[in-house]
Amino acid sequence: MLLLAADTSGKHGSIALAQCGPGNACEVLEIVPLAGGTFSAQLIPQIAGLLEKHGFSKHDIDGFAVASGPGSFTGLRVGLAAIKGLAEVLHKPIAALSLLEAVAEGKSGKIFAAVDAGRGEVYVGEFDGGRRTSFGEQLLTRDEFLATTHGKAVVTPDPWVVKAVASAGCDLVLIERPRSDAIARIGWKRIQAGQTVSPEELDANYIRRSDAEMAKGSR
Repeated sequence: MLLLAADTSGKHGSIALAQCGPGNACEVLEIVPLAGGTFSAQLIPQIAGLLEKHGFSKHDIDGFAVASGPGSFTGLRVGLAAIKGLAEVLHKPIAALSLLEAVAEGKSGKIFAAVDAGRGEVYVGEFDGGRRTSFGEQLLTRDEFLATTHGKAVVTPDPWVVKAVASAGCDLVLIERPRSDAIARIGWKRIQAGQTVSPEELDANYIRRSDAEMAKGSR
């Protein structure tokens, strides 16, 4: 199965092309970085170039995997719109997953996955053996985050979060930020399990409301 994966949730992003199956095997053919601030101009040409480089056309794509958030409003909109459009035209399945799930991937036991949300806030999800707990995923202030994770296991790709919890007595693991190759591998597991969404169902998981929504709510 030829899988196209995309992550445009952060300041920088990437796309990946992978040959997946049989079983859980998922060989990433190439990862292409996307510079922040230019996703809308880069994404479609980079996808076309990646496919052509490996001798494929869009009609060879068998499925999609995409990070649906949390993260940049603009980046997520651009990435999800591109995947929606391709999946709708090609009638192929989409595996959508949270960036926090990718951060927690492969970690055993109960942990908190944390990503810098800017503005002194943190996107936080709690997972137990890779499964999301009833805590779900939340946007917390620094103080709320420290109170919630005190003495707990925390995994993060962000140095800011490391500094924030340095004195909180946490069992801290600093990892590299997951890229689209990680999104591809997790997405393939989702597709095999039938955990897919249609283009109409694909939506961003912003967690934080947009500035416009917050301004409207304060009136």
